[in-house]
Amino acid sequence: MPTYHEFTMHHYEAAIAMWQDMPGIGTSDSDQPAATEQFLRRNEGCNFVAMEKEQLIGTILCGHDGRRGYIYHLAVHPDYRRQGIASQLVAMALAGLKENHILKCHLFVFDQNETGIAFWASDGWEMRDDLEIMSKYLS
Repeated sequence: MPTYHEFTMHHYEAAIAMWQDMPGIGTSDSDQPAATEQFLRRNEGCNFVAMEKEQLIGTILCGHDGRRGYIYHLAVHPDYRRQGIASQLVAMALAGLKENHILKCHLFVFDQNETGIAFWASDGWEMRDDLEIMSKYLS
């Protein structure tokens, strides 16, 4: 039975290793230790890990800008999928957003990540076809 904890920098090395090893999850400079630490501090109560004894088996990286919530990384180790772990992590993150009076949450999923898209759709999330995402590097 997994246990759930707030995501801290103590979990960072295992989390980044999981994200980088998992198809469908992309990492960037925003996932470097200093940036992640700042993100976690700014979004307390919205980021969680699932543990099986001392092994990290799941993570959710979630935050908000004061108006909307955003989920960036949801990952569960393949050996632990289909046990409700991802749904529990999502529920905890969304509860954290609600505590911060955030009324809507968006998430980012690669268009080729069929497993991820299927999970989110089964959890009641809707694919938007009226928006495109645009990005610009600031450095």
